[in-house]
Amino acid sequence: MSETKVESGKITEYMGKRVYDFMRWRKFATVLSVVLVLASIGILAAKGLKFGLDFTGGTQVEVGYEVTPFINDVRTQLEDAGFEGATVVNYGSDNELMIKLPPEVAEEETRISATDQEATTPIGDKVVEVLRAGSEGTVTLRRVELVGPQVGAELRDDGGLGMLVALALVMMYVALRFQYKFSVGAVAALGHDVIIVLGFFALMGLDFDLTVLAAVLAVIGYSLNDTIVVSDRIRENFRKVRKAESEEIINISISQTLGRTFMTSFTTLLVLWALQFFGGELIHNFSLALIVGVVVGTYSSVYVAANVLMALKISKEDLMPPVKEGAELEEMP
Repeated sequence: MSETKVESGKITEYMGKRVYDFMRWRKFATVLSVVLVLASIGILAAKGLKFGLDFTGGTQVEVGYEVTPFINDVRTQLEDAGFEGATVVNYGSDNELMIKLPPEVAEEETRISATDQEATTPIGDKVVEVLRAGSEGTVTLRRVELVGPQVGAELRDDGGLGMLVALALVMMYVALRFQYKFSVGAVAALGHDVIIVLGFFALMGLDFDLTVLAAVLAVIGYSLNDTIVVSDRIRENFRKVRKAESEEIINISISQTLGRTFMTSFTTLLVLWALQFFGGELIHNFSLALIVGVVVGTYSSVYVAANVLMALKISKEDLMPPVKEGAELEEMP
């Protein structure tokens, strides 16, 4: 029984497994990826990221309620009192709230207090005073923490630098592990994933803080893992499968790893959805960034990296081990 089945001039079965024609849709996938990336860049340029307190600086107020509050009501109270742009999330328990105030709000409140000759009143006391007026029970101030903008700028710069270093190291590793064409494809896939995740956060106006930055870096690792698995199988099949075009070998490789890719992504998404619905607001954006990253990363490991290999005209000769000088003479009788 033949290991390879050919229909209409294309390999449809190899080693007992069905081969799907993924590369048939590569042009459509290319257009889709270009549109998504350009749209993300445009949104980032127009709206920018809504940096959280970790990056912008500001004031973080932690309060405790005697009676469990409704977060939406707390947000409304703060907004009506002039604390616009305040972020309110649960932490610890349902009766504990963390309120993050942007720096401009804190500065405005300080200016108003100075005008009213109440500059000595801490902003945390003002927040608690507002919350007590709209609460049935007692509201207790737990902690007030100030984060300076200089610290935020350092965190932002270090985070961006860390991401660039990660991409550079990935490119070096893949080039040494496989071949330089694979490194270009891997970095293109990673850049594709990161830009789309950032564009999604800019479009939705979600807070981008250190937890989301950690999620973006985790997306790089997840997407790289998928890309390495597919690349390893492509390299192996280029050396094993004879009389097959590059497109067919890529189709065979993706089909062979499809089950593993699907199950890994599916089980990962199950955990992330659990975090999204039951993990609380404190890690809401973290899990959401990972969900978007896993979906986009699974797609990019199949189409973006493979498309780049096709564009660079990957061939069997690129992956054949170099012949050592004098090896042919040694083989001669």
